[in-house]
Amino acid sequence: MTERFDEIHDVVVVGSGAGGMSAAITAAKAGLDVVVIEKTEYIGGSTAVSGGAMWVPENPHATKAGHADTREAAMAYVEAVLGNRLRPDLMRAFLDNGPEMVRFFERETALRFEARAYSPDYQPEQPGASKGGRTIDPAAYDGNDLGADFALLRPPLKEFTVLNGMMVNRKDIDALVGRFRSLANFRHSVGLLWRYGLDRLRHPRGTRLLMGNALAGRLLKSARLAGVDLRTKTEAGALITHEGTVLGLVTKTQDGERRIGARRGVVLASGGFPANEAMRKQHLPHAEVHHSMAPAGDTGDGIRLGLEAGGAMRDDNIGAAFWTPVSVLKKPDGSEVKFPHLILDRAKPGLIAVNEKGRRFVNEATSYHGFVQAMHAAGAVPAYLVCDSVFIARYGLGLVHPGLRSLAAFVDAGYLFAGDSIAALAARIGVSPAALAAEVEVMNAAARSGEDPAFGKGSSEYNRYLGDPSHKPNPCLGPIATGPFYAVKVWPGDIGTATGLNCDPQARVLGRDEQAIPGLFASGNDMNSIMAGAYPGAGITLGPALTFGFIAGRALAAEPDRLQI
Repeated sequence: MTERFDEIHDVVVVGSGAGGMSAAITAAKAGLDVVVIEKTEYIGGSTAVSGGAMWVPENPHATKAGHADTREAAMAYVEAVLGNRLRPDLMRAFLDNGPEMVRFFERETALRFEARAYSPDYQPEQPGASKGGRTIDPAAYDGNDLGADFALLRPPLKEFTVLNGMMVNRKDIDALVGRFRSLANFRHSVGLLWRYGLDRLRHPRGTRLLMGNALAGRLLKSARLAGVDLRTKTEAGALITHEGTVLGLVTKTQDGERRIGARRGVVLASGGFPANEAMRKQHLPHAEVHHSMAPAGDTGDGIRLGLEAGGAMRDDNIGAAFWTPVSVLKKPDGSEVKFPHLILDRAKPGLIAVNEKGRRFVNEATSYHGFVQAMHAAGAVPAYLVCDSVFIARYGLGLVHPGLRSLAAFVDAGYLFAGDSIAALAARIGVSPAALAAEVEVMNAAARSGEDPAFGKGSSEYNRYLGDPSHKPNPCLGPIATGPFYAVKVWPGDIGTATGLNCDPQARVLGRDEQAIPGLFASGNDMNSIMAGAYPGAGITLGPALTFGFIAGRALAAEPDRLQI
């Protein structure tokens, strides 16, 4: 075998999200020479713009949060949710390695995790479901700790910041909206604003990093400390193979191509295919009106490389992506601002979702994934979220933040529909006035009784978790009674794709013959979701991404040097 390389490393990782960085850091900590290539100008991938939650049953923080978990309970839960789509070998690998992954990263790196004391699994009625502990979050992180690398970290979605760059969580939002309601809220708000003001004297955005930005920032810091070579604006061209074995990668930069040898292997972790129009048309329903929240660089490069090397995509998932409803504001210059309706508005009391006939079709407080599944099943594309003036002032609606004094800009932009009466609003969104009025009256009755017999909004632990605990008798059911009335149009969207390369429990890419391709690994959304396109709980993308990156990194440390002469 004779191959010409411009440079040689032990491991080459394609992509800088959680899956890729986990593999890179784990391999580097095992003493390997690792390079990560990222085709965009930023490190962090879709992880940096995500909520940052990680679903890891039996993680070492769960007990501290008051939730004793068992592997058996977690397996029973995913078996109930996934049914015959469950891959027991992959799920066992995840459950076996997830807790150790958390311990490893906290022991060896800058990552720090916090368990949610109360965060119900998304289908709490299923056997083995948990009320909390399985979902962990990254601890808040000071971006100043990154030094010059702070500019290298992918910024969060602007829609999840306030004042043009300050990251906030649910506690911050409640304090800011109610800053004059209590001394504690006022102090909290002043502290946030004071720090942000100081940050803006030196940076284009706030340095208090939360959610996925904190996770990506901590991974970036950890990679630097581990000696990982991070290269941005570097695109994956083609794998270098010999007799079916992966030996390296051709990269493309502004300075031309480079052939990089990989002694141990190549890890594909480029974020799936949510920004690849051709693949969306092939795999996603309603692709022509589908909106992804993933970065534009997630164009399926890793999956393409895997297929070219003889790998295969799974074709038996429950769904091809992790769904979320998305509303879209079109700006005068033709650009779009997209908002994913994840957890902030749909479950709150005083909102209903209707189809093009003005009829409800779903439990509005279900998970974002389940909501879009219902849109697909009912043909409710698009759908409308309907509320009144009391609701929008208190909770906001999509891009409309709570407490805004004037909503005219959103109405004028065509993002927000408004009407002085339900009939007027129905005319604005093009649905039957009689049907919409009937649905509003049914919801108003449900608000009084505390029960929604039609769709069960507010009937589950997960529903009530996202509602307003101060609202009685049901935190998810409220009247729609005070004009003017408002609506926003939502489309099917995603926060990442689920369909990816078929892999084994060691994160090795499998060929079409179900045999591992030597030297080729995958993690993150390039690897087919171990949840098979289902969404059992908060963090079921990042938890497995970090875990299988960890598994890949350890497996690479045990691989032979394939470039020895």
